[in-house]
Amino acid sequence: MFVRSIVADAFGTNCYVVAPEEGEECVLVDPGFGVVERVREVLAQHRLRPAAVLLTHGHLDHVYSVTPVCGGTTAAYIHGDDAYRLKDPVSLLTAPVRLALEQQFGRVSTWTEPERVVHVRDREVLELAGLQVEIAHAPGHTEGSVLFSLPALPHGLASDELDRTVLSGDVLFAGSIGRTDLPGGDHAAMERSLRDVVMPLADSSLVLPGHGPATTMARERRTNPYLLAL
Repeated sequence: MFVRSIVADAFGTNCYVVAPEEGEECVLVDPGFGVVERVREVLAQHRLRPAAVLLTHGHLDHVYSVTPVCGGTTAAYIHGDDAYRLKDPVSLLTAPVRLALEQQFGRVSTWTEPERVVHVRDREVLELAGLQVEIAHAPGHTEGSVLFSLPALPHGLASDELDRTVLSGDVLFAGSIGRTDLPGGDHAAMERSLRDVVMPLADSSLVLPGHGPATTMARERRTNPYLLAL
């Protein structure tokens, strides 16, 4: 499976380009701040055609570039419980976050909702761009946070210990989890998601998080303090 990561200009959000092979259709995951031109460069260099944009949740740092990336023809896929965030995620920013963005970028752009939005459901399996993507609803960071699981590994990562890839958004990081103190966050819901959704993931899962380095479920099960505390 072809996978490229692009780190956004703000908050270190990981945007992923995923395809079965070069020269085919692809999906884009979580296009954040300042990634549009780099996404286009990756698409051109590897002859990829976007078939869908997948959003692990609706926070602005994960969806900021969704509308220009979709371009009016490609659909954005998001869980129904977070779909309201695509109406105007800028208005949902806390004052300190808005100030920090204005200091970095001068002014946060006005928002235009993507023309085509598809609501995904828990345990739904999407067939997109020749990829099989399973949805797991894992609320806590936001109401509609999800994991995307694919039964394949990135090229160049041959391993007897890994056999699938999980795009975990802001639910699970290497050594940590997503915060629950922002609007729509719920610590009790996050604990349930960690127990009922994350912990059952196979140790053979490569985890590509919304921020920070890749990890594995086996490593997180052994070392992540939030999982050890369950």
